Amino acid sequence: MVKKYTPVLFATLALAACNSNQKTIAPATQMNVKSYPETKKTDVIDDYFGTKVPDPYRWLENDTAADTKAWVAAENEVTHDYLAQIPFRDAMKARLETLWNYEKISAPSKEGDYTYYSKNDGLQNQSVIYREKEAGKSEVFLDPNKFSADGTTSLAGINFSKDGSLVAYQISEGGSDWRKVIVWKAADKSVVGDTLVDVKFSGLAWKGNEGFYYSSYDKPKEGSALSGLTQFHKLYFHKLGTPQHADKLVFGGESTPRRYIGAYLTEDERYLVISAANTTSGNELYIQDLRQPDSKIVQIVGNFDKEHSVIDNVGDTLFIYTNLNAPNYKVVTVNSNDPKPANWKDLIPETENVLTIGTGGGKLFANYLKDATSLVKQFDRQGKEERVIELPGIGTASGFGAKQDEKELYYSFTSYIYPSTIFKYTIASGKSESYKKPNVQFNPDDYESKQVFYTSKDGTKIPMIITHKKGIVLDGNNPTMLYGYGGFNISLTPSFSVSTVLLLEQGGVYAVPNLRGGGEYGEKWHLAGTKLHKQNVFDDFIAAAEYLIKENYTSKEKLAISGGSNGGLLVGATMTQRPELFKVAFPAVGVLDMLRYHKFTAGAGWAYDYGTADDNKEMFDYLHHYSPYHALKENVEYPATMVSTADHDDRVVPAHSFKFAARLQAYQRGENPVLIRIETKAGHGAGKPTAMLIQEQADKWAFMFQNMGIPYQE
Repeated sequence: MVKKYTPVLFATLALAACNSNQKTIAPATQMNVKSYPETKKTDVIDDYFGTKVPDPYRWLENDTAADTKAWVAAENEVTHDYLAQIPFRDAMKARLETLWNYEKISAPSKEGDYTYYSKNDGLQNQSVIYREKEAGKSEVFLDPNKFSADGTTSLAGINFSKDGSLVAYQISEGGSDWRKVIVWKAADKSVVGDTLVDVKFSGLAWKGNEGFYYSSYDKPKEGSALSGLTQFHKLYFHKLGTPQHADKLVFGGESTPRRYIGAYLTEDERYLVISAANTTSGNELYIQDLRQPDSKIVQIVGNFDKEHSVIDNVGDTLFIYTNLNAPNYKVVTVNSNDPKPANWKDLIPETENVLTIGTGGGKLFANYLKDATSLVKQFDRQGKEERVIELPGIGTASGFGAKQDEKELYYSFTSYIYPSTIFKYTIASGKSESYKKPNVQFNPDDYESKQVFYTSKDGTKIPMIITHKKGIVLDGNNPTMLYGYGGFNISLTPSFSVSTVLLLEQGGVYAVPNLRGGGEYGEKWHLAGTKLHKQNVFDDFIAAAEYLIKENYTSKEKLAISGGSNGGLLVGATMTQRPELFKVAFPAVGVLDMLRYHKFTAGAGWAYDYGTADDNKEMFDYLHHYSPYHALKENVEYPATMVSTADHDDRVVPAHSFKFAARLQAYQRGENPVLIRIETKAGHGAGKPTAMLIQEQADKWAFMFQNMGIPYQE
C-alpha cells in the first residue's frame, strides 16, 4: 500500500529584518511527504537455527535490476521534492559555498628533482597536483578535474619511484573501490605501458624503476561488480612494459588464501614487507630480502591475533610496530635473519596511552592518544626520548613522517575550532613554524570546545567533546548534532569541518563521544564494543544523548544523530532502540542488515567486529535483536529520518539502506518524514566532488532545521 500523507502546503517564508545585513528564514509551516513509492514485498523467509526471518525486500539487493532502478528513481523524486520545499535550503547551500571557498594546500613532498603538493583553489571539485623545480615556480602536474566533466572520477592514490622519475596513480570512477592505474614518466608526463584495471584495496610499491607491487581480487561476474563477494586478495608484481595478464603472483591465491593483502618496501628498498589478514583486525607479517634474487618470503608472525607492521630498518635490524603483549602498542627491534617474536626487543615500550608511530630524518615520532587528543614525542633510533613536541593546543596532530635524509618534516594540526593548519618542523632543533594556514571565514575565539566524561549504562566513563559558540544559553533549546562511530579500532579525534560551522554559527551544539569499539583506549576499548559486546556501543551513544539533555544543552525535540558506515549502523540501532530520544536521524551508508552483511563485497572481513548470523545461535540471536532492518516495529513513531547511500558504494552496498528505508517508510507512525537520499555516480564517500559534498551537507542541515522547527539566520 502506498502511504499517504496530508497534501503538502506551500512553504511560508517569514523574513524578519534583524539589521540591514541579516534576515531570518522560518521553516515551512507544514511540510509532509506527499506519498512514498509503493514498494513491493516478496515471500522470502530464511531459517536461522529454527527461527524464521522474513526478508520481504530482498529483491532490492539486486541493484542492477530494472525494478530496483525504478524504485531508486521514485524515492529520489520524493526526496528531492521534499528538500526543494525547505525555505532556507538554498541559503544554507550559499553559506556553505562561501565557507568552503578557501585555498587548501597539502604538505609538500620531495620526489626526485621536484617538490610536489596538492592545491584546491576553493570550490574545485577535485584538488590539483602541482610541482616546483625552483621555489615559487609551480606548474600543474596532474589535474583530476579533467578526468570527468562532472568531477565524479577522482584521484585515489599516487606513488613515485624512489628516484622520482616514474609515477603511478590510481583513479576511481563514480566513487567505486575498483581502481585503474596509469604510469607516467614524471619529466614529460608521457604514458608508460598499458593502464592496469580491476585493482582494489591496494597501495602501489615501486621496486626501483623496474615495476611495482599491487593487490587485487578476481573481478566478480558481469553485473555484480559493485556487490559480488571479493574473498581472496592477491599480491602481484607488474613489470613495466608488459601486459597486466603477465603480472607475477607474489603472494595469495590458492596457496595462501587471504581476504586482505598489502605490501610496501622499506625506504632502502631492501625488504618487501607483506601484511596478510582475513578480517579488519589482526594480521600476519612477512618479509622478503630483495637484494637476493628469488629469495624466499620469510614469515615473522604467522597468526592473525594481533597487529604488526615494519616501520623502518637499519641494515639487518627491523623496527616493528605491534600490539603483541601490548594492547596500547609499542615499538620493538629484531634482526631480520631470525625475526620471530621470541627475539623481539622493546625499543619504545607500551604506555597508558595508545601509540601510533612515524619515522623521518633518522628519528621516531611517537604520537600518543591522551583522551582522544594528540601528545607527540621524538625518539632517537636507540629508543631515547629527545623531546615532547609543542603543539598549538589540544587537538589532533598528524603527518609525522619524512624520508631518512630529510632535515625537516611537515605535520598538520586541527581541532573542532582550529582549521587544519600545516606546520614545518625542524627535526634537529624541535622548532615548529606555521607553513600554510587556511583563510577560513571562522573566528575560533568566538567558540569553545571542551571535553567531558559521562557515565554509560554499565558505569563506564566515556569521553565526549562538546563544541559551541561562547555564551550560548543552556536552556535545552539548542539544535544539537550528536555524531559517533564506535567500531573497527578507529579513533575519533578532534578535526575541523567547514560544514559544522554552519551549525555552530546558528547557536547549535556539535558533540562527539569516543564510544567503545573505537581505538581511543587501545585493544581493550575496541574489544569492549565487538561481537556479543556490541550493545555497549549503542548504550554509550544513548547515554551521550541523555547527558546532553540532562545538562540542558538540548532536548529530545532539538537533538539529531548522525554517523556513516559503521556509524550508520550506530544510528540505525539507537533510533530503533530509543526512537523517542531523538528528533532527527541520519544513518549514512550504513551496515543495516546484520544477518546478511557478510554476503556482499568484502563484508565477511568485518566479522571480527560483528560476528555473523551463521556462527551459532547465540550470535544470530544477538545480531537479530539489534540489526536495524530487523529491529523496526510497526506503528512506532521514529525520528524524522534521512537515510543516505550511493549507487556506486561497493563497500557497504546500498541494499542495506534500500531495505531499511523501505521498511521504515512502511512502519512509520505519525508525520515525521522518512526519506532516502541516493547519490548517483558516487561511492562510500572518498573522492566525492566538492559540489556534491556541498549539496549533500546543505540538504542535511536543511532537513534537520526544518524538522526541528528552527529558523535559519542568514
